[in-house]
Parts: sequence; structure tokens; C-alpha cells
Amino acid sequence: MNSSIIFKQIFLFTFFFACFKINAQFSKKDEGLAHTFSIVARDENTGEIAVGVQSHWFSVGTSVSWAEAGVGAVATQSFTNKSFGIRGLALLKQGKTAQEALDILLSDDAGKEVRQVGIVDAKGNVANFTGKNCVDFAGQLKGKGYAVQSNMMLNDKVPAAMAKSYEANANLPLTERVLEALKAAQKVGGDIRGKQSAAILVVKGEATGKPWDENHLVDLRVDDHPNPLTELERLLKVHRAYEHMNNGDLATEVNDMKLAMQEYESAMKMFPNNLEMQYWTAITLANNGQMQKASTMLKAIYAKEPNWKEMTKRLPKSGLLTVKGKDLESLLNL
Repeated sequence: MNSSIIFKQIFLFTFFFACFKINAQFSKKDEGLAHTFSIVARDENTGEIAVGVQSHWFSVGTSVSWAEAGVGAVATQSFTNKSFGIRGLALLKQGKTAQEALDILLSDDAGKEVRQVGIVDAKGNVANFTGKNCVDFAGQLKGKGYAVQSNMMLNDKVPAAMAKSYEANANLPLTERVLEALKAAQKVGGDIRGKQSAAILVVKGEATGKPWDENHLVDLRVDDHPNPLTELERLLKVHRAYEHMNNGDLATEVNDMKLAMQEYESAMKMFPNNLEMQYWTAITLANNGQMQKASTMLKAIYAKEPNWKEMTKRLPKSGLLTVKGKDLESLLNL
């Protein structure tokens, strides 16, 4: 065999073996590359805790963002170590501060120089770390109750832009404030590769012992989209509208029809073309004795989707429609 061919084979074997060793050291098969920008934050007024992220990586929210009510939030990225999320929250739950938890996580991590981590605890203490081998532009900033971190950015402007936006929008709810910080990062350049997925996770500041009520206040993910933050913003608006719907349902349960009407109308104003929001508003109108308004709305709804008339037939049995006799007959014969 030609000596030059042998040399090339040896070279290629050595090269790929070295690459394998490096990858094995820094990234396990259940971990991923999340070159991205993120923010962890605590609202000092409500105590709510959040983590927000965007990346040119599929389903970034399933690997980077971790949070628990009354405990804190963790963003683990670059060569992502998912265990940092679960272990980090466990350390915070033990009473460690954000910095103490971060120090412990990094203390025995052979791949820490390719890690990037941000942590906020339930008291608003923050900590972050950027390994020296994270891909440029990589950087981080900390402020009162928040920490931002980014790597593989187009330029070095992202952390400052996120921090400036977060501080300037203190009047917004925490979720919207985090979203604005992410948008600011993208506006100044964002990820050098582009954009693909984004997520926001928000939990309560105090644990109540009822995890079904506290995790998660907001849990929105866009796994694959050409404009993930635009889609995330749309989903957040839908989320807010359905908060009104849920509040309307709760009011209906206790027969507070006035409050139910207010909540359903608020939802419908946000999404006037949503048939379900229109429908429950109409049903509540009927329950409040406003039959003419209810009939007008239901007639239009039935015309667009006849199955809603079948739904109306089923509601009296469950107590969700309280009209009887001729009024009920009129709603079914529209």
C-alpha cells in the first residue's frame, strides 16, 4: 500500500478519535448543543421566577430552561448539561444560594469550560458562568434579580441589550418583561446561525404544597419556527386570553355570572374570531337573562360550526346552561 495513503488513514483515524473523545467529555447523548441567549429572573414585587431562552436549536426549552416554585430557575446552555437543571434546583431547595449552587455544579464538571449557566434563587440572588471555551461572542451580565447569558452570538451586544430591556420594562408582568429582553437580544443580532426555537417558563415565588397550582404559571415553547419569538408572543397572548376563560369558568362554578361575563368578554375582545370564546360568552349572556344578545351570537356561531348547537343541547344536564322552557327551546331552534 502506498505510504501516503497509510499516512492519511492514520491521520483520519487519529482525528476522528480525538473528536470522539472531546465530544464524549463534554456532551452525553441526552444532552445537546444549545448555543443561545437566555435570562433568569425574579420579580421583586410578585416573587415570580422565570427563565426565557431563544436558540438556533430544535426544542431549546426542553433542555435549557428549568424552574420550580419557591425554589428558583436555571438556564443551562452551550454544551448543555441537563443535570444542572435538576441538580441546581435541588441545591437551591436545600438552602444554597444561586452562587453556592453554581459553584457546586461546576466543581466536578470536566467540561465546565464549554458550559454556560445562569441561576436565580427564590430570594433574587443570581449567578452565572461562561466557560472560556464557549464560542464567541459569548458573554454574561448580572443585575438586581436577574442574570443574562449568551454564546455564539453575531456580536458582543446581546447581554447589554437584554439587561437594558429588562431594567427598562419594570412596569410589565414578569413574563412579558422576559419576552421583551429576548426580543432585544434578537434585535441587536442574536445567534450568528439564526433562530429556530424559544421558550418561557414562569413559576410562583412561593411553594404552596399544591404543585398543580404553582407549576407552571406560564409554560410556553416554540420548538421549530422561522420566527420563534414572534410565535412565542402570539402564544402568550392566547395564554392571557385563556386565563380570562379559566377565570370565567371558575366564576361560573360558584354562580357568579357577572364576573363570568366580564372574564369571557375580556377573552373574546382579545380573540374576537375565536368561536369557543364567543360561545361561552353567549351562554353566559343567556344565563344572565340577556336572551336577545345570546340568540344573536349563537345563531352566528351555529352557522359557522353546527356542532355548537349539539353542545347547547348537552349543557342543561351539567348545569352550565340554566335557562328552561321556551328560552331553551329558542336557543336550540336558531
